[in-house]
Amino acid sequence: MLVLSCSTKLLILEKMLKSYFPESLKVYGAVMNMNRGNPFQKEVVVDSWPDFKAVITRRQKEAETDNLDHYSNAYAVFYKDVRAYQHLLEEHDVINWDQVLQIQDTGLQSELHDVSKAVANSKLLLLQIIQNNLSLSQKKKKQKTKNTILISLLFESVQEEKKGSAPRLTYLSVADADLLNRTWSRGGNEQCLRYITKLISCFPSVCVRDDKGNPISWSLTDQFATMCHGYTLPEHRRKGYSKLVALTLARKLQSRGFPCQGNVLDDNTASISLLKNLRAEFLPCRFHRLILTPAAFS
Repeated sequence: MLVLSCSTKLLILEKMLKSYFPESLKVYGAVMNMNRGNPFQKEVVVDSWPDFKAVITRRQKEAETDNLDHYSNAYAVFYKDVRAYQHLLEEHDVINWDQVLQIQDTGLQSELHDVSKAVANSKLLLLQIIQNNLSLSQKKKKQKTKNTILISLLFESVQEEKKGSAPRLTYLSVADADLLNRTWSRGGNEQCLRYITKLISCFPSVCVRDDKGNPISWSLTDQFATMCHGYTLPEHRRKGYSKLVALTLARKLQSRGFPCQGNVLDDNTASISLLKNLRAEFLPCRFHRLILTPAAFS
């Protein structure tokens, strides 16, 4: 096991991971954030360097942690050889098995689930599997002007529909975290509230506010550079806000060199329809989030 702490090596790793899209997408997003200030206090573990066969991103040990916070205690995985990944899991001190944690991957690494489950069972951890559709939108640079025009037209149409009480397109603030926690299907608890607050503080977000400054539609970005928690309050739906927010956040990420990626639940038909309308590419896989809980917390 090696912890890559050299900034030059991390930049090299970022470039190398890009050649393994889409399997490496989650790890790539985490490494990109690390190379741009590392606001979420992540680090990279590899089995060897430079000819690595497995990569795991994890929270730095120095970072403040909560043993019940699987949102922040999150690992992203990419491997070229599943045996190397298994060896990392079995090594001492790579994964903190005393915490509630999650392991993420794109779902294109077919053996990850079985290997992770086997190791978790050997350590008497409870395993919960959450699967989503994974979408990716990699717009080419020549389309940037078209996107800008489309966003402008959408905003103008929304303003016209509101007839004077024009919405304001801005970004989220930490004061909005409680609302996001209450409206997120994954939220509603203290750990998620802290996690959302951290995401808002660290990563790009987009928000539409009403004439009183209250959020009515939004989306933000997580530690793996994934667009998440796209939501519009029920009374403000079917007005074009979700499309405006999604396009604006996607363009913001693209302007910083990030791929635009997101996960969507099977039963979220509105979001699936929106993504198809935006011509997002749905990858031929099921995004996996493995949540592992030690017996002491189950």
